[in-house]
Parts: sequence; structure tokens; C-alpha cells
Amino acid sequence: MLNMQGRRVVVTGMGTVNPMATQIEDFWAKIKAGESGIKSLSKFDTTDYPSKVAGEIRDFDPSDLLDRKEVRSMADFTQYALHSAVQAMNQAGLGPNGEGGYDPFAAGVYLGNGIGGFEIVEENLEKLLERGPRGVAPLTIPKLIANEAAGNISIRYGLRGPCHTTVTACASGTDAIGMAYHAIKYGQVDMAITGGTEGAITKLAVAGFCRLQALSTAYNDTPTTACRPFDSKRDGFVIGEGAGILVLEELEQAKARGAVILGEVIGFAMTCDAYHLTAPNPEGDGAASAMKAAMREAGIAPEEVDYINAHGTSTQANDVMETKAIKQAFGAHAYNLKVSSTKSMTSHLIAAAGAVEAIICLLAIRDQFFPCTQNLTDPDPECDLDYVPLQGVPGRIRVALSESLGFGGHNGALVFRGYSN
Repeated sequence: MLNMQGRRVVVTGMGTVNPMATQIEDFWAKIKAGESGIKSLSKFDTTDYPSKVAGEIRDFDPSDLLDRKEVRSMADFTQYALHSAVQAMNQAGLGPNGEGGYDPFAAGVYLGNGIGGFEIVEENLEKLLERGPRGVAPLTIPKLIANEAAGNISIRYGLRGPCHTTVTACASGTDAIGMAYHAIKYGQVDMAITGGTEGAITKLAVAGFCRLQALSTAYNDTPTTACRPFDSKRDGFVIGEGAGILVLEELEQAKARGAVILGEVIGFAMTCDAYHLTAPNPEGDGAASAMKAAMREAGIAPEEVDYINAHGTSTQANDVMETKAIKQAFGAHAYNLKVSSTKSMTSHLIAAAGAVEAIICLLAIRDQFFPCTQNLTDPDPECDLDYVPLQGVPGRIRVALSESLGFGGHNGALVFRGYSN
């Protein structure tokens, strides 16, 4: 029988495809070294675009893990998610239809996505205008809709439990992991493939963000310096693409099958600012309440948290607000924490951001290493916490918190710790 505290939920697999790497350990080595995946945008002609930098995935061959025929039936965001899921399931020692020791009827997929296959929309709109309805590809709709990544993962592994897609803008990946965590904790499933994915570096998406004046435009000639969270010279975020996937399991199942446990999820909460469609509440109330609620569920005091992977977008509004939110949630302990924005290296992966940053938190705990905030050379006076500028450092990490915020006022927070009996 389930106790009131619920069951313990552990991580047994991780996978990623992102602008820095297409394997977990390669990615982590670059994060530790402070390298950047941000380069000049090359997917289309940017002559008329104010922002010309991005976190693009290059030199990615999905056919090393996926069948070439199935790749042709998928939009980019689905390819990134499925490739990352295969990595994660391989690490977990699990295969299709219960292989490795799980019940496929008690296993689900919880995935975050923002805007689906945007490149498919653009390609087929051009065909429609040029050739009429018969020019539109038959798989247009299946390739572009946001739930297709989750559906493809479920089909590949024969998972018969819930298959859910969360769309909460840039909080989508974090919220999806949180929903998977709660589904396992309270007995709906015993295993879940979860995370976030995005493939939104397209002409229309970049133009839209440019028109919102949300993207960095001042560093087109020096792309690696463009994302500058908490720096006084920041001027907008850098758009990116990719996926981060985790395999979560109920602890006793993982132990029974001899799984290598990579960490534990101990708390999650999501809130809404109810303030503005694109701007955060400047006082940070919603973000602070999500962090406090996640810590309450985890049963920890603020003083037990050693590291926060911040949303840290490098926008004027976010970084000051997030600093206020951390101070509100942690009180005096805010000045003892180490906080960093790894978007300074990865770029902003939209729906995948929180999932990739969850992976970073787990690896930071594993290696007892605080990743840095790159390009933080001239701190904003209103951003006065320890943001681990320029170079990562070793140190004790008992508990790490990852925070994600999204258009629409969405706030999500996850709490992780290293596994111990």
C-alpha cells in the first residue's frame, strides 16, 4: 500500500542531443570546460534578420541509432527526442515491451514540447502556395503536431501507460519531468521516459522572436559571447534546439533489476504568474512560490540546497526578476548558494531547456562540480548572487534545484539529490 509520502523516484538513464554534443558524457565534459555551442546561424539566409546567432545542432546523424526510413517520417524535434530516448533507455538497460525488467502497461511517456515541427509548417506552406493542395506532403500533419515525439517514443518501446505531451513554453521540459515524477511517486506508473524536445530554429520562428525583440542582436560577430546571463551588457536570449531525456523509475523496481541509479528526484512544483503573456512578474513571486513548494514536497529546508541551475535567459527582465525570486525563496541563504545559467553555453533550447538542465544538475551532483555562467564579465548590480562566473568550480553539492520559466507566466522547479539508501 502506498504511504502518504509516496514512493521514491530515481533516475536510471539519460540522453541528449543539443548544440554542444549528441552524447551525455561529451556534453558534460564541454560544460565542465566552459565551452560554447553557440555559433553563427547557418540554417537559412539571415541577411534581413537582426539576430544572426543560434545554438544549432550540427554534424548529427540520427541513423546511428534510428532507422533511416523512420527518420524521414519525423520532424527535427521528434528525431532529437527519439535519439535521446534510445540513449537513455540503453543506459538504463531497458528495451522494448518490458525487456530489462519492467511492466510496459505500467510505463509511460511524459514529454515537453513548445511548437512542434515548425520547419514542416514552413516547407508545406510554400508547397501549398506554389502547387496547391496536392503539393502538400501526406505526412505533414503527423510530422508537425507536438505530441508526435511522445507518440514515437511510446511506439518504439511498446509503452502502454500514459503518453502525454506538456506544452508550457520554456517550462515544458521541467513540467513534463515533474509530471512523470508524480505519476511514479503516487503509483500511476512504475517507469517513465520523460524530458523535453524542440526544433524551432526556422525562418518564421526566428523572425517572430526578433519581432518580439527577445533575441540577442549585439554580438552577431562574436557568437560565443552573445548569451550573457546576469551581465550588465546582456541584450536578449539565443535560440537553440535539441532534446534531453531521462528514464525515471520507482526505486524498488530499479533496485530489483540491478539498475545503476544516477540520482533521485525529490520535489517538483509548478505555478503561474497570472501576470502577462510574455513578461514575468517583475517581483518574482510566481517563480519564488514554485521553488518554495518544490522544496516543501522534497521535505528539505532552503539551507540544504547548494546549487541552482537558473532559467537565466540573458534578457533584461528575466535575470533581475529571477535574482529577486531566489532571494525571496531562500532568504539569507541565497548568498550562500551557487547559481549558474548554463544557457550561456547551450543557448536557450526552449521546451528542451529544463530537461537538459535537469541532466546538468544530476551530473553536477555526481561529480560535485558547479558549472559556470559564461560571459559574466560585468555583473548587473541588481544581480548580486554567486553566479559562478566564467569558470566552473568543484564543491559540495547535496541538493540541486533546476528552475524553468515560460511565456504565459509558467514557472516550474525540480529538486534533485544524489541517491543513497
